[in-house]
Amino acid sequence: AITRQGPDGREVRISVIVPCRNEGRNIRPVLEWALPHADELLVVDGHSSDDTRAIAAELGATVLLDNGKGKGDALRVGIARASGDILVFIDADGSHDPRDIPALVQPIIAGNADHVSGSRMLGGSDELHATINQFVRLFGSQVITLSINYTQGVRLTDSQNGFRAIRAEVARSLALESEIPTIEQEMVIKTVRSGYRICEVATHEYVRSNGESNFRVLDVWFQFVKSWLYYLFIWRPPKRTAGSVNAESPEQSGNTAEETNSPGSHKLSGSGERIPKASSR
Repeated sequence: AITRQGPDGREVRISVIVPCRNEGRNIRPVLEWALPHADELLVVDGHSSDDTRAIAAELGATVLLDNGKGKGDALRVGIARASGDILVFIDADGSHDPRDIPALVQPIIAGNADHVSGSRMLGGSDELHATINQFVRLFGSQVITLSINYTQGVRLTDSQNGFRAIRAEVARSLALESEIPTIEQEMVIKTVRSGYRICEVATHEYVRSNGESNFRVLDVWFQFVKSWLYYLFIWRPPKRTAGSVNAESPEQSGNTAEETNSPGSHKLSGSGERIPKASSR
């Protein structure tokens, strides 16, 4: 169960944002397992041609349409519309376990982090097997993550996972721009370079329940490289004014995976059992 009361005694609200497109065969169990952890459930649909939106509405989710430009576009729509204090992003294909949501949000509720990323390097992945697409994905992810660690003085293990939680006001202050899955690394890099506190918890990545992914890293590798270099070496955080969102320098934040995994901290090794698959139709 999630402890909802923050250090100031105020109860926080959690918005779960689910970007999707043509995930009618997968989305039902994801939403059913996410609902107990969500004060608000937003499904941001990329103009699906199947019954994705109907299933989401049936389960009580608020259904939004993105602008048809990709996952980053969908997340930005969700961020703009969400009313919660903490935003949780989770994929609709069954690759993430919604029962890990408490582990993601607890460091934020406790006041110890502004952004918590689920790590497949700590929790394992069934997706990172030896196809050329998955090899490029893993290799590129590690290069980007190591470069963030080296240049920013942090110790992260996974900068690309789509399963994460972030304070809503921090997410909006980052002014995210990406329209495709590069938004994950943009969010991580901007968080670190803006001085916000980021940590990781172990989450397991499962093979998608049904169908094929709309994402192929070989088709967009150049956009990933361009985004990585721009946000890590060229982009500059805006100057903060009085009353702006509080931030600490990376040196102050203690934002390391090692500290996240220390005794008494918020580390989850995974539930060990994936959520039930939706029935194939």
